[in-house]
Amino acid sequence: GINAEYGWVTKVYSVAMLSAVRVGTCTRYARNVWSLGILNHTAIAVPNLEKSVSFYKDVLQAKVSDPEDLPEHGVTVVFVNLPNTKIELLYPLGENSPIAGFLEKNKNGGIHHICIEVDDIDAAVKSVKEKGIRTLSAETKIGAHDKPVMFLHPKDCGGVLMELEQK
Repeated sequence: GINAEYGWVTKVYSVAMLSAVRVGTCTRYARNVWSLGILNHTAIAVPNLEKSVSFYKDVLQAKVSDPEDLPEHGVTVVFVNLPNTKIELLYPLGENSPIAGFLEKNKNGGIHHICIEVDDIDAAVKSVKEKGIRTLSAETKIGAHDKPVMFLHPKDCGGVLMELEQK
Protein backbone atom coordinates (compact mmCIF):
# COMPACT_ATOMS: atom_id res chain seq x y z
CA GLY A 1 0.00 0.00 0.00
CA ILE A 2 0.85 3.64 0.18
CA ASN A 3 1.59 5.51 3.38
CA ALA A 4 -0.71 8.51 2.92
CA GLU A 5 1.09 10.65 5.50
CA TYR A 6 4.60 10.33 4.02
CA GLY A 7 3.93 9.11 0.48
CA TRP A 8 6.04 5.98 0.85
CA VAL A 9 5.45 3.04 -1.43
CA THR A 10 5.29 -0.04 0.75
CA LYS A 11 4.29 -2.48 -1.99
CA VAL A 12 6.06 -2.98 -5.31
CA TYR A 13 3.99 -2.19 -8.40
CA SER A 14 5.09 -2.27 -12.02
CA VAL A 15 6.10 1.11 -13.44
CA ALA A 16 3.11 1.02 -15.81
CA MET A 17 0.73 0.83 -12.87
CA LEU A 18 2.20 3.79 -10.95
CA SER A 19 1.82 7.48 -11.54
CA ALA A 20 3.72 10.17 -9.67
CA VAL A 21 1.88 13.05 -8.06
CA ARG A 22 3.81 16.09 -6.76
CA VAL A 23 2.49 17.40 -3.47
CA GLY A 24 4.59 20.23 -2.03
CA THR A 25 8.17 18.93 -1.98
CA CYS A 26 7.19 15.25 -1.79
CA THR A 27 6.51 12.95 -4.70
CA ARG A 28 3.74 10.53 -3.90
CA TYR A 29 2.85 7.50 -5.96
CA ALA A 30 -0.67 6.33 -6.58
CA ARG A 31 -1.96 3.28 -8.40
CA ASN A 32 -3.67 4.09 -11.71
CA VAL A 33 -7.41 3.49 -11.74
CA TRP A 34 -7.20 1.31 -14.88
CA SER A 35 -5.01 -1.46 -16.20
CA LEU A 36 -4.33 -3.40 -19.39
CA GLY A 37 -5.90 -6.79 -19.85
CA ILE A 38 -5.47 -9.49 -22.45
CA LEU A 39 -4.82 -9.22 -26.17
CA ASN A 40 -8.38 -9.40 -27.47
CA HIS A 41 -7.56 -9.72 -31.16
CA THR A 42 -5.23 -8.95 -34.03
CA ALA A 43 -7.06 -7.41 -36.98
CA ILE A 44 -6.13 -8.24 -40.56
CA ALA A 45 -7.44 -6.23 -43.52
CA VAL A 46 -8.37 -8.60 -46.35
CA PRO A 47 -9.09 -7.86 -50.03
CA ASN A 48 -11.28 -10.97 -50.42
CA LEU A 49 -13.37 -11.89 -47.39
CA GLU A 50 -14.71 -15.18 -48.76
CA LYS A 51 -11.22 -16.40 -49.67
CA SER A 52 -9.85 -15.42 -46.26
CA VAL A 53 -12.72 -17.08 -44.39
CA SER A 54 -12.20 -20.24 -46.46
CA PHE A 55 -8.49 -20.26 -45.59
CA TYR A 56 -9.07 -20.10 -41.82
CA LYS A 57 -12.14 -22.37 -41.84
CA ASP A 58 -11.28 -24.99 -44.47
CA VAL A 59 -7.48 -25.05 -44.46
CA LEU A 60 -6.64 -24.27 -40.83
CA GLN A 61 -9.90 -25.77 -39.48
CA ALA A 62 -10.56 -22.80 -37.19
CA LYS A 63 -13.94 -21.80 -35.79
CA VAL A 64 -15.09 -18.76 -37.75
CA SER A 65 -17.98 -16.39 -37.02
CA ASP A 66 -20.55 -15.23 -39.52
CA PRO A 67 -19.80 -11.87 -41.20
CA GLU A 68 -21.11 -8.82 -39.35
CA ASP A 69 -21.49 -5.39 -40.93
CA LEU A 70 -20.40 -2.45 -38.75
CA PRO A 71 -21.51 0.65 -40.72
CA GLU A 72 -20.28 3.06 -38.01
CA HIS A 73 -16.75 1.70 -38.54
CA GLY A 74 -17.03 1.15 -42.30
CA VAL A 75 -16.17 -2.55 -42.12
CA THR A 76 -17.51 -6.06 -42.33
CA VAL A 77 -15.87 -8.26 -39.70
CA VAL A 78 -15.42 -11.99 -39.29
CA PHE A 79 -13.79 -13.39 -36.17
CA VAL A 80 -11.50 -16.40 -36.23
CA ASN A 81 -11.71 -17.88 -32.73
CA LEU A 82 -8.49 -19.30 -31.29
CA PRO A 83 -7.98 -20.86 -27.86
CA ASN A 84 -6.21 -17.79 -26.44
CA THR A 85 -7.33 -14.86 -28.63
CA LYS A 86 -9.07 -13.97 -31.90
CA ILE A 87 -8.15 -12.83 -35.37
CA GLU A 88 -10.49 -10.20 -36.78
CA LEU A 89 -10.81 -10.20 -40.56
CA LEU A 90 -11.68 -6.70 -41.83
CA TYR A 91 -13.30 -6.06 -45.18
CA PRO A 92 -14.36 -2.62 -46.50
CA LEU A 93 -18.00 -1.61 -46.09
CA GLY A 94 -19.16 1.53 -47.88
CA GLU A 95 -17.35 4.19 -49.85
CA ASN A 96 -15.68 5.86 -46.86
CA SER A 97 -14.25 2.70 -45.32
CA PRO A 98 -10.82 3.20 -43.71
CA ILE A 99 -10.05 -0.37 -44.74
CA ALA A 100 -10.43 0.53 -48.42
CA GLY A 101 -7.67 3.12 -48.00
CA PHE A 102 -5.48 0.59 -46.20
CA LEU A 103 -6.01 -1.95 -48.98
CA GLU A 104 -5.12 0.64 -51.66
CA LYS A 105 -1.67 0.86 -50.06
CA ASN A 106 -1.48 -2.86 -49.24
CA LYS A 107 -3.06 -4.76 -52.14
CA ASN A 108 -2.72 -8.19 -50.47
CA GLY A 109 -4.00 -6.97 -47.12
CA GLY A 110 -2.10 -7.26 -43.86
CA ILE A 111 -2.14 -6.60 -40.15
CA HIS A 112 -4.24 -3.51 -39.52
CA HIS A 113 -4.31 -3.16 -35.71
CA ILE A 114 -4.11 -4.93 -32.38
CA CYS A 115 -6.76 -4.73 -29.69
CA ILE A 116 -6.03 -4.88 -25.97
CA GLU A 117 -8.70 -4.98 -23.29
CA VAL A 118 -8.75 -2.43 -20.47
CA ASP A 119 -10.77 -2.63 -17.29
CA ASP A 120 -11.94 1.01 -17.46
CA ILE A 121 -12.05 2.46 -20.98
CA ASP A 122 -12.95 6.00 -19.87
CA ALA A 123 -10.06 6.18 -17.39
CA ALA A 124 -7.69 4.63 -19.93
CA VAL A 125 -8.63 7.13 -22.66
CA LYS A 126 -8.30 10.05 -20.25
CA SER A 127 -4.92 8.80 -19.07
CA VAL A 128 -3.39 8.25 -22.51
CA LYS A 129 -4.66 11.64 -23.72
CA GLU A 130 -3.05 13.29 -20.67
CA LYS A 131 0.21 11.63 -21.69
CA GLY A 132 -0.01 13.14 -25.19
CA ILE A 133 -1.27 10.09 -27.09
CA ARG A 134 -3.64 11.10 -29.88
CA THR A 135 -6.90 9.24 -30.37
CA LEU A 136 -8.65 8.76 -33.71
CA SER A 137 -11.98 10.02 -32.37
CA ALA A 138 -13.06 12.40 -29.63
CA GLU A 139 -15.25 9.81 -27.90
CA THR A 140 -15.36 6.04 -27.63
CA LYS A 141 -17.50 4.12 -30.11
CA ILE A 142 -19.23 0.78 -29.79
CA GLY A 143 -17.09 -1.91 -31.41
CA ALA A 144 -17.70 -5.37 -32.84
CA HIS A 145 -18.19 -6.93 -29.41
CA ASP A 146 -20.84 -4.34 -28.42
CA LYS A 147 -18.34 -2.75 -26.06
CA PRO A 148 -16.81 0.74 -26.08
CA VAL A 149 -13.53 1.04 -28.01
CA MET A 150 -10.97 3.74 -28.75
CA PHE A 151 -8.24 3.73 -31.39
CA LEU A 152 -4.87 5.32 -30.60
CA HIS A 153 -2.83 7.02 -33.32
CA PRO A 154 -0.08 4.73 -34.68
CA LYS A 155 2.43 7.60 -34.79
CA ASP A 156 2.18 7.77 -31.00
CA CYS A 157 2.27 3.98 -30.49
CA GLY A 158 5.46 2.83 -32.18
CA GLY A 159 3.87 2.58 -35.61
CA VAL A 160 1.06 0.29 -34.44
CA LEU A 161 -2.62 1.21 -34.63
CA MET A 162 -3.83 0.29 -31.15
CA GLU A 163 -7.43 -0.36 -30.19
CA LEU A 164 -8.43 -0.27 -26.52
CA GLU A 165 -11.61 -2.18 -25.70
CA GLN A 166 -13.63 -2.23 -22.48
CA LYS A 167 -13.21 -5.62 -20.82
